[in-house]
Amino acid sequence: MNNSSSTLPQHSWRVPKHFKLILLCSIVLLVVCAAASLMLGSRGVGFSEMMDGLFRPEIDSYEANIVRKRISRTVFSLCCGAALGVSGALMQSVTRNPIADPSILGVNTGAALFVVSGMAFLNIGSAEPSIWLALAGAGGTAIFVYGIGSMGRGGATPIKLVLAGAATSAALSSLVAAIMLPRAYVMDQFRFWQVGSVGAGSWSAVATIGPFLIAGLLIAIVTAPALNALALGDEAAAGLGVRTGVLRIMAAFAGVILCGATTALSGPIGFVGLLATHVMRLILGPDLRYVIPMSAISGALILTISDVCGRVIGSPGELEVGVVTAFIGAPILILLAIRSKVRSL
Repeated sequence: MNNSSSTLPQHSWRVPKHFKLILLCSIVLLVVCAAASLMLGSRGVGFSEMMDGLFRPEIDSYEANIVRKRISRTVFSLCCGAALGVSGALMQSVTRNPIADPSILGVNTGAALFVVSGMAFLNIGSAEPSIWLALAGAGGTAIFVYGIGSMGRGGATPIKLVLAGAATSAALSSLVAAIMLPRAYVMDQFRFWQVGSVGAGSWSAVATIGPFLIAGLLIAIVTAPALNALALGDEAAAGLGVRTGVLRIMAAFAGVILCGATTALSGPIGFVGLLATHVMRLILGPDLRYVIPMSAISGALILTISDVCGRVIGSPGELEVGVVTAFIGAPILILLAIRSKVRSL
């Protein structure tokens, strides 16, 4: 993949207007959301108690210990949201589909099928083997959906990819149910994971997902300039020196490892990638050098806010974050489909 930055139209390389202000506001919102995640839940704590829990380890009060237990969940939520946001941006760019998302294209369901198969047939319940199963399932499903969506006249159009993803997701969901129903122990283990939740977030989970998040984000940032060229069309990108086949494989690989690792640990949480990327495109424009890293921030914001809302609404229990994101994301998906008429990017 050659360096095409010097040959791309100059207007696509301008810094978005007020970018520094937008970045600063996003970081402030991220800090506020993280604080809300530490303070709110089935048992609320005050600001001073949160500060005690964070910065005064000698204090051993009940409220300070609650805050300390919530730190790992908050960090895990931020990591998962960032991974899903970047994954959504990559999938939309690779497929040139404005409503592409790991959940819409069936990638989450493919990861779920492999995870539940590992639970049922291989007695796998720990995080590390589940991640590799989820990556295999997510990658295989992505290849299958893209292959089906590319058949026929016009190639991989947005509407064909969405239909292929929906059909594949429905078929794989049926297989997941067929594996679970005769096995009560698998159903008990799988049912909470299937909804999508960050409630099991721990420092070991953060350490497990961290390398995948870093690797996927680095690949996404490195490929962003060439993905800008890909938005002009394959022929135009090739004319600018971009090896489109290699680029698609690299970007799709990054999207799959981000989505697969997150799905393995938190379940198939939908719509975060769709919402995060569209918000950033609306604010910043189409330049992926800015959209991709900012999608990580907006994805972290969306997932953390949804987790806090689920805990507040479901108090004294909690409403799983996957339910909250689906409730918010489904109407927005319908609105986007109506407004864009499923145009290509």
